[in-house]
Amino acid sequence: MSLLTRVGPVDLNATKNVFLSAVRYATSIDVSSLNFAAELKTSAQEQVEYMLVADEDMSLVVADSEVISEVEMGLSRLLLLFTELLVSVPLESGIISEQDENTALQSLLDIEWMCNMLTKMELMRVFVSSWFNVSCKVLSAIEVEKFDFVMWDVKLKLIEIAGKVLDAVSYGNVILPSASRIALLKIWLPYMRKMKPLLDLKVSEDIGFTHKMDETLCESIEEAMVSLVSALPSNDQAEILSDWMMKAKQLKFPDLSEAFEVWCYRTKSAKRRLLAGFSNVDEATISL
Repeated sequence: MSLLTRVGPVDLNATKNVFLSAVRYATSIDVSSLNFAAELKTSAQEQVEYMLVADEDMSLVVADSEVISEVEMGLSRLLLLFTELLVSVPLESGIISEQDENTALQSLLDIEWMCNMLTKMELMRVFVSSWFNVSCKVLSAIEVEKFDFVMWDVKLKLIEIAGKVLDAVSYGNVILPSASRIALLKIWLPYMRKMKPLLDLKVSEDIGFTHKMDETLCESIEEAMVSLVSALPSNDQAEILSDWMMKAKQLKFPDLSEAFEVWCYRTKSAKRRLLAGFSNVDEATISL
């Protein structure tokens, strides 16, 4: 009996079932504080990561409709849990308990983990779609008055994840229609514009404050936004850029001057082509 005969074919169903079980536990919404529950969830996430990197058959598994469906449901569970946690967090005299803040942050870290896994699975479109659908709810929950001076780690992590979404859309890794790209910008641009100076102020006031939008993050977000704005229809670009210019003197982030220069150049070029067209029509009329 040859070696290949003894080895036999790979059982993809077995691999898929193990992967599905790991995904289900990795995206479970049990917020128990028991250490073993958290450790099991971490182990499940590590199992998913390992299989995606080390198992050669995963390219076939992740393309399975049942796997994609389970991933979508798991992500929906995590996003719903995070939103509900924000709404239900109690504050006393503007102070949030360390446990409540850690629970909310861990929920968001699970979402970020899911974003990273879906990138490896080449399913970032699933994450972008789900994130877009809950963005307004998430920001409505985090921007209530009770969170004005707390949850800085959660607010920064939100910006980091939103930056990954903007990056995926701006460089064409995920294709969204023009209306959705405009909506995505209008949802997250004001929030990031508001949070950047607040985080910078906290850093300057408190030497121990570590939740800062570093230069790499800011540059990545700016590049993504410039790319997104520049790819929009001219009228939509004008609307976003005019709003940006009205506040540009007070707020340096994000810098959309490159997008503005591109818009001006294209507008002038279009105007010249239009005038040239009219000139050609007039000359043709005279010749007749």
